[in-house]
Amino acid sequence: MSDPYWNHNVHYHRVVLAAVPDGCRAALDVGCGDGLLARKLATKAASVTGVDRSPEMIRQARAQTHGNITFLEADYLDGATLPEGKYDFISAVAVVHHARFEDAVGALVRLLAPGGRLVIVGMAYNKSALDWVISGCGVLPSLLTRWLRGGKRGPAAMPVQDSAMHWGEARRAARSLLPGCHFRRRLLWRYTLAWDAPNAPDADTPAPDVRQEGGP
Repeated sequence: MSDPYWNHNVHYHRVVLAAVPDGCRAALDVGCGDGLLARKLATKAASVTGVDRSPEMIRQARAQTHGNITFLEADYLDGATLPEGKYDFISAVAVVHHARFEDAVGALVRLLAPGGRLVIVGMAYNKSALDWVISGCGVLPSLLTRWLRGGKRGPAAMPVQDSAMHWGEARRAARSLLPGCHFRRRLLWRYTLAWDAPNAPDADTPAPDVRQEGGP
């Protein structure tokens, strides 16, 4: 599928798609925006639900979509909104920093089916000198990719917010809340986090290794 626009979040859609398990029945895209990622997920899952708190984003998503996708104007943090334990795959791209990290992760985990897979593309801010060096390394690749893709754009009226966590805090919180998860800081100012829910409360299920996916 050809992307109608490019930005740092869209750049990592390929990481999300590569992590969708075979035979995925129900997928959920949290903070779906105009539905771009949800439409891609629909090629890999039997059914896809996109959820966003923004009425305008849901309006845009519904205007462009048909088939096995449902879009809901709702807040995933509201436990009464979405069915718990239903989804085989959940994606959350540039979403969890809009809430307290522990609350966001807890809500996403509750929505996962046993053995389901959660993939987060998150944001954080620089604190250490090393953080600034790593971020600086992303400037040239970002400018080059932006030029090749016709500029950095996104859907109109997309809500934006800065992260309240720095990179080290995000990494530690992820590993504390989701033992065994794979956390990787990416070049274009994002991190990816992948975790598999256990098949039973006491199961020891390894997380998918999204590090094998190439690119920054």
